[in-house]
Amino acid sequence: MSPRTNDSAPESERGSEPADRAAEAMPEESPALATEGGTGSEAEASGSAASEAEATTEATDKAAGEAEATAKSTAPAADRTATGAGDEATDKAAAETGDEMTDTAAEVTDDVADERVAAVRRLSASGRRRHLAQLAFCASALAIALTAGAIVIGAVRDDGGAATVASAPVGVSPQLLAGGDLDASITSLQDHLRSQPKDFGSWSTLGLAYIEQARTKGDPSRYPQAEQALGRSLKLRPDNDPALAGRAALAAARHDFTDALKYADQALKQNPYSERALASRIDALVELGRYEDASKAADTADSRRPGVPVFTRYAYVKELRGDVKTARRVLEQALDTSTTRGDVTYVATALGQLAWNQGEYDSALTYYARALAADDTYLPALEGRARTQAAQGDRAAAISGMEQVVERYPLPQPLVELGELYEARGKEGDAQKARDQYTLVDAWVSLARANGVNADLDTALAAADHGDKEAALKAARAEWARRHTVHTADALAWALHVNGRDEEALPYAREATATGYRNASFLYHRGMIERATGHQNAGDASLKSALDLNPGFSPLGATTARKALEADK
Repeated sequence: MSPRTNDSAPESERGSEPADRAAEAMPEESPALATEGGTGSEAEASGSAASEAEATTEATDKAAGEAEATAKSTAPAADRTATGAGDEATDKAAAETGDEMTDTAAEVTDDVADERVAAVRRLSASGRRRHLAQLAFCASALAIALTAGAIVIGAVRDDGGAATVASAPVGVSPQLLAGGDLDASITSLQDHLRSQPKDFGSWSTLGLAYIEQARTKGDPSRYPQAEQALGRSLKLRPDNDPALAGRAALAAARHDFTDALKYADQALKQNPYSERALASRIDALVELGRYEDASKAADTADSRRPGVPVFTRYAYVKELRGDVKTARRVLEQALDTSTTRGDVTYVATALGQLAWNQGEYDSALTYYARALAADDTYLPALEGRARTQAAQGDRAAAISGMEQVVERYPLPQPLVELGELYEARGKEGDAQKARDQYTLVDAWVSLARANGVNADLDTALAAADHGDKEAALKAARAEWARRHTVHTADALAWALHVNGRDEEALPYAREATATGYRNASFLYHRGMIERATGHQNAGDASLKSALDLNPGFSPLGATTARKALEADK
């Protein structure tokens, strides 16, 4: 729902991290295999280019550009796979070819996922002399790893868990997706759809599973696959509410919250009790900055379908309005009533995030420990634990933990956090290690955009401090034009500040803190902008409030805030 864990998690985030084999081929047409050799060639070419690359920024930029071009060029191949697959003859052909392509597709997907992990690890282990050549390869490999998912058509809180399906598809129990094994769920759905290709309910369930896979794996190339599966479901049965709710979830995952609201409303028109549509409607209203409407939507959802997906969103709406006490109470009740491993993991992590945001580090670590006891692979909990360890001064454990997160799935927020931890440590080679993380953020943003994800908020937040300041401002303005939220107000304020436009920034910084949302980063940004505009006392008060609330809110920002206050003494 918010940028606190991933950015927007439009569904009930439950379950453990799926195995790479979960990205098997969807029972669609087989022409995608024709590009399999091309993928291998691209990987070989990327490795060759990396080995020959000079240690220059130009080489790195070129690799990032090629990453985006690769993603864009492969996406249409995925789209073409579904073209014309709606009639009975095509469905039959798809079912017959599905078995033949599954094993090969799974193998390719496994190799691709391994390549992405290996690329990031090579980056972490690279020496200073060859670090840019390695980085060029890493950007290219990351592109291939993510885009190959689009070639091999397999398969809220802001950010963790696995999907729950509100409406039962024909022949396949939605409880498969609530049981914590996304891999097994996708495999079962694929097997079922090979024999029953006209089962619109299972197509919608498969689409939702791909959305969950994209979120848990940090892989935006899964979104075109989800779009195809949901489109097939709607072609077979127009206006079926599970597929419409899936479209809402997909739009939210791509940060298109206007469409998310539209599809959620369409789904609720068909089924007013659709849990997924009710949850996605809350998400969309929150991310559009319509907090009053989101609060009403949360009340409605609670009256119709009380449960973990609604409880967690209800709590977040309360937190955004400064009612931390109610938010904590609701989440604790949700945790007490959680019966599945996925629910326990997700809700405990949400409580850990809430505690960390209030500077309650011991409590945060307790909740993260409970989440990891249920699922020791759960990335948001691992990331939150590392962040909390950094705030407590255990930098070595924080860096080790964040490196584990980034090595598995290099998403913008942990990449930036790891980069800042390197900068704060300041050992020999750390400055370059930090720059490497920030460069990978740019590669991820390019790939996300190529797969239909609006990444302007990610760009604005990362680039303002660690990249192209003008690009940060452009992205922040674009995001503000689409939606007025506390997060976009803060991002725009800070982008204006780093570009020296503090007078223009101040109203946005004040708007970011106007709802009562207790966020130390927002207070820090506001304080620095107030000081820059001559409001010294107000600025110092904001900085002090940030440190009082969460003294370890940022490895670099907290240090800057303290230095600014000490300089005034």
